[in-house]
Amino acid sequence: MLLLDLNGKWQMRRMDRKEWLEASVPGSVYNDLLNTGRMPDPFYRDQEDEVLELSKYDYEYKRTFEADPAMLDHERLVLLCEGLDTLCELFLNEAPVLQADNMHRIYEVDIKPYLTPGENTLRAVFHSPVEYVLRKHAERPLINSTDALPGISHLRKAHSMFGWDWGPKLPDMGIWRNISIRGYDRSRIDDVYVTQAHAVGEVTLDVRVRTDSWSEGDRAIVVKLTSPEGKEQLVSMAEQPAHSGHAPISEHHLELKVDEPQLWWPNNLGDQPLYEVEVSLEEQGHELDRHKLRIGLRTLTVKREPDEWGESFEFEVNGISIFSMGADYIPEDNILARCSRERTEKLIQSCVEANFNTIRVWGGAHYPDDSFYDLCDEYGLIVWQDLMYACGVYELTEAFKENITFETIDNMKRIRHHASLGLWCGNNEQEMAWVDWGWSKTESPKLKADYIKQYEVLLPELAREYDPNTFYWLASPSSTGSFDKPNDENYGDMHYWEVWHGKKPFTAYRSIFPRYMSEFGLQSFPGLKTVETFTLPKDRNIFSHVMESHQKNGTGNEKILYYIGETYKYPKDFDSLLYASQLIQAEGLRYGVEHWRRNRGRCMGAVYWQLNDCWPVASWSSIDYYGRWKALHYAAKRFFAPVLVSACEEGTSVSLHVSNETKAAVTGRLVWKLMNVYSEVLQQAEREAEIGAFTSAELEQLDFATLLDTEAKKRETYLEYAFEVGGEWVSSGTVLFVKPKHFEFVDPALETVLAEEEEYFTVDVKAQAFARSVELDFREIDAVFSDNCFDLSAGKVRTLKINKSSLSRPAALEELQQQLRVRSIYDLDEQNV
Repeated sequence: MLLLDLNGKWQMRRMDRKEWLEASVPGSVYNDLLNTGRMPDPFYRDQEDEVLELSKYDYEYKRTFEADPAMLDHERLVLLCEGLDTLCELFLNEAPVLQADNMHRIYEVDIKPYLTPGENTLRAVFHSPVEYVLRKHAERPLINSTDALPGISHLRKAHSMFGWDWGPKLPDMGIWRNISIRGYDRSRIDDVYVTQAHAVGEVTLDVRVRTDSWSEGDRAIVVKLTSPEGKEQLVSMAEQPAHSGHAPISEHHLELKVDEPQLWWPNNLGDQPLYEVEVSLEEQGHELDRHKLRIGLRTLTVKREPDEWGESFEFEVNGISIFSMGADYIPEDNILARCSRERTEKLIQSCVEANFNTIRVWGGAHYPDDSFYDLCDEYGLIVWQDLMYACGVYELTEAFKENITFETIDNMKRIRHHASLGLWCGNNEQEMAWVDWGWSKTESPKLKADYIKQYEVLLPELAREYDPNTFYWLASPSSTGSFDKPNDENYGDMHYWEVWHGKKPFTAYRSIFPRYMSEFGLQSFPGLKTVETFTLPKDRNIFSHVMESHQKNGTGNEKILYYIGETYKYPKDFDSLLYASQLIQAEGLRYGVEHWRRNRGRCMGAVYWQLNDCWPVASWSSIDYYGRWKALHYAAKRFFAPVLVSACEEGTSVSLHVSNETKAAVTGRLVWKLMNVYSEVLQQAEREAEIGAFTSAELEQLDFATLLDTEAKKRETYLEYAFEVGGEWVSSGTVLFVKPKHFEFVDPALETVLAEEEEYFTVDVKAQAFARSVELDFREIDAVFSDNCFDLSAGKVRTLKINKSSLSRPAALEELQQQLRVRSIYDLDEQNV
């Protein structure tokens, strides 16, 4: 039981200096140095390089605390360290009590022999991770990500802290999670694991409780289940007496049939009711220990069955196979001390607003806080959970094996009860690297054998022992394991990077038919407001030193310009270039997702790289470091919509499809219009259609070859299409028959009218000619619009909502009217100024 919370105020110093500074725990060296003015902002301009030097030193933290007689009376006293980053020596009253070397582990130390009545001193010394990995690399070189410092495979620390192709080299350190003293008497709860048995209309829980007892006594285990409405159910059992002088782990199973069970569903498929499971260990009415979990009632696994293409790979929830829609998640800040539940909730809310039902935790960082999984439970996001190994070779020494075994057990036991947990995945891109990146030619057979031992023997065995309820996947990507075509589109999951790294056109996505696409993407720059936070005016050229220092992909800016040049005329100024980069990112990923949703059944997942940023940077994210939505995130809201209409065009032929990712058939009306630049109708039609639940259907095959018989006509004609339900468009889009840079846009003379309601503002947008990729923003204030970067035909009024809660600060209608700006592709061209 918790006796003393050791979070809060500490002191810290650099070991080669005498000055002690105020510090905060949980926290970090960088965070404390920033707060005390001893370090420049590493995200501003190119100051990252200066701050990296600070990680080459050792640092010390200390604090005192009082141990009163009541504390010392407990039979067992343990120091619980939930996160030490990373090479840490702990001293209690100058006695060494722990040497830690794994950021991802939970450490528990028996400290009763070292405590004294009254004041005690706890001291933590953190050794430089930079010096360690460089030294280890010199001793035993191991391949890792070319964008990171060498040697990181030797250290169980978030690899991305050492640099990645979207992140800075800023390997922080410190006490990054809670630290406390716990006291126990006679017995304690060692572990709780809940298994669910589902039948029609019934759910039965098997609550497995393991206790650690070191003294005799008649004890009882009580399980209380509390429903979402607060209704309680109890079940209890007597624990067998323990034998004095031993510390046996006893296992007990308590069964409980849930009254009127309510099922948990992913976002857009149902509600997310959550139950609290509280387990208490009691002796003669006195509580010895307590353990709480929050669960959702559901079945959730990955379905793999042979079919005409190979083998399926799809999440099956409560017996229903769903199409996964989401993105890959990375740390929200390179300085983890600045992360918070509130910040994460805003990000998760943005996922839900964009119709996500899945989020992949990428394996090159750290296991997120409990609050991350709590939020995924609450909002209905299935978590694809990578184990923390990425893009590198690891040597499976006995010491490394022991270390990662404890790490895996700690995190599986911590995370496994969450309703949102969909699968465990062994690593990111390592199996593929052995096959496709040439590792087999440069690395030893022993290291290749270590890969099999680690990811296809050790980690699956741990998963079967500690979380048999959750599906374990060998790697991402993987097909059948053991280096057998790991990126085969017909089996398992796939990463596809020929669009972007291979500079293939967006249409190349349509040639790929993955079973589950877990990585694909295009880069863009953040918006001007974000760029202004880390630059001076003189830096605002994408090839300036500062802008290139915030572009970690070696040829990233070149590729952004390449795709802009393939799509649009050269933008007239810096701000327009940022805007154009976001449009090509959104457009490219739309091609992929719509294609894969049209092929639902063969493909059952589209999870793009990446959701968020850990600092202000050019990257693949759809939401930037400050939480600002890019054009891609608004596009995701449209292409992840439960009911989606999409077009597949080739020349002057267009097929129209509707994809329905809901539990019920949808009846509606497909409408389309072929129009000129002034939105005058040249041809049109509509038809009623019913789309079955969890299906995708082709509704029309159109060919405009006769009408569009010259290049001139193609350059001034577009197709607008929509699917109506109940008289309202639920999904829509447009098709150009030439590249946007060759289309004869005319001035749409966009008009906006801003109005205020009690909980939100509205913006009416109107055009006098066809407008492509209409973007609205406020010059200073941030906001989330109900839609953005959309196409608009002349004569239509598009009404957008802005929830007042989404504003970065409160603002009156008049101020928003003054700050509102609107533009479209027409405004990219300097000739249209």
